[in-house]
Amino acid sequence: MPDAPSIEERLAALETQLSALGAERDQYKKLYLEMLERCRKLELGILGQKREKLSAGDEQMTLSLLEMMLGRRDAAPEPPPEKTPVKAHDRAKPTGRKPIPDSLPRVHIEVHPPEVLQKGLDAFDKIGEDVTETVEYRPGSLVVVASHKGKFAPKGRDRLGDNAGTILQAEPPELPIPGGLAGPGALARTVVQRWDDHLPLYRLERIWGREGWELARSTVCGWHEELAGLAQPLLDAMWEDALLAAYLCVDATGVLIQAPEKCRNGHFFVVAAPERHVLFRFTPRHDSAAVDEMLAGYKGYLVLDAHAVYDHLFGPGKATESACWAHNRRYYFKALGSDPVRARQALAFIKAIFKIEKEQATSPPEARLAVRKRDSKPIVDDFFAWCDAQAPVVLDETPISKAIGYSTNQREALRRFLEDGRLPIHNNFSERQLRREAVGRKNWLFVGSEDGGRTNATFVSLLASCQLHGIEPHGYLRDLFCLLPSWPVKRVLELAPVNWKKTLEDKDAQQRLAANVFRKVSLGELVEHPSTK
Repeated sequence: MPDAPSIEERLAALETQLSALGAERDQYKKLYLEMLERCRKLELGILGQKREKLSAGDEQMTLSLLEMMLGRRDAAPEPPPEKTPVKAHDRAKPTGRKPIPDSLPRVHIEVHPPEVLQKGLDAFDKIGEDVTETVEYRPGSLVVVASHKGKFAPKGRDRLGDNAGTILQAEPPELPIPGGLAGPGALARTVVQRWDDHLPLYRLERIWGREGWELARSTVCGWHEELAGLAQPLLDAMWEDALLAAYLCVDATGVLIQAPEKCRNGHFFVVAAPERHVLFRFTPRHDSAAVDEMLAGYKGYLVLDAHAVYDHLFGPGKATESACWAHNRRYYFKALGSDPVRARQALAFIKAIFKIEKEQATSPPEARLAVRKRDSKPIVDDFFAWCDAQAPVVLDETPISKAIGYSTNQREALRRFLEDGRLPIHNNFSERQLRREAVGRKNWLFVGSEDGGRTNATFVSLLASCQLHGIEPHGYLRDLFCLLPSWPVKRVLELAPVNWKKTLEDKDAQQRLAANVFRKVSLGELVEHPSTK
């Protein structure tokens, strides 16, 4: 029998094993810190969304991995479910040169050969022509609307009778800002430039100065603050209508508030009722009280991330949480560098779920729910079974551990889309809407005050809702400012973008718009005062 190893030999062997484990730990830590840095850059937007896409080879390997994990490689192939064609993406890249729109004004010119110009048209018979079109830019111009308000006194005996001393004069044309310098078209342009084109105030000053009007930024701020007050009843009605929706998509982003010593932090929330409204709300804080100002009493589904500020909204008789699978997927992309095998396994499950959703994108809710129960539910069950099996064996505080922890903590909310065919499986809609504030933030950097943040939220809500319904924003705001001052408060929701196309067909709205002299000037229907002809 060989001699048992001595204590020194055993200690040496243990030291060797300890050294190897230490080297393995250091290597894992290095990979972990490297991935943390890559994830930090991803969150800052340096890498961009395309970093969350697998290459073609990786996608094929991921699908093969899913088949193996589900034990379906050797099974008889099932007949594919009936697929609904997916609508072409609205943001597809343009291909080729697009035709010139018929709606653009056209100037017709005659181009003749030198021989025809020399001898005259009478010497030739015109046997046809070719027409080519070229787009040219004709700068717009400001126009001053001078309202001549004549004063009238009665003639004859009325001058000495009951109407003695009476002077008659018409009221000035109605303006969005009473006594203001700007008409509805000019005001609408400043709003679109500032909140849709994301131009800082100093750029607006230069643009309007080049067009002949030295317009101070303080004046623009004052206009927008008053217009926000004018539009507030409309925003209140839109919020009230949105809270009746079956589900809402909610998200938030930070913004700086200008302060003398150091900028403070504020937040923009977006609450989207898909197919109806996109609403923004500015709050100085990102807490439960701020959430209550928007969503207190709502009892539908809330599609959002797992932030703690929303937790008090959920429970019996309250709202129901529906989690975002895209947010869940992001955790596993962050774990690809440190634990690629497990991360790919999880991504295989999630990719299969998203593939089913893409195929059913245009299906009605009832058909979509049936497909989810038949095809998506088994994959979701297998995914969470995999999470439960992996949770005890992964290292704590690693990216894959955090990913699995997020999935298991959000288990019920992530499964919510299996209950209602109307629910989306992700919150990407509201995240896309927040890009408005993110793009603007890179240009104007901060809001000047809390009042400025609320003004911002008012107009961004209207502009985002216009985009949702395919409405040209300048024309909408111009006509809105024409109608709002005298529009009945009980009918104010008719002026929301969701109802705008129907409202323009209403005879009352048509008459009000047709009678507005500033709108006529803006459309070129009135170019000079009758008294100057």
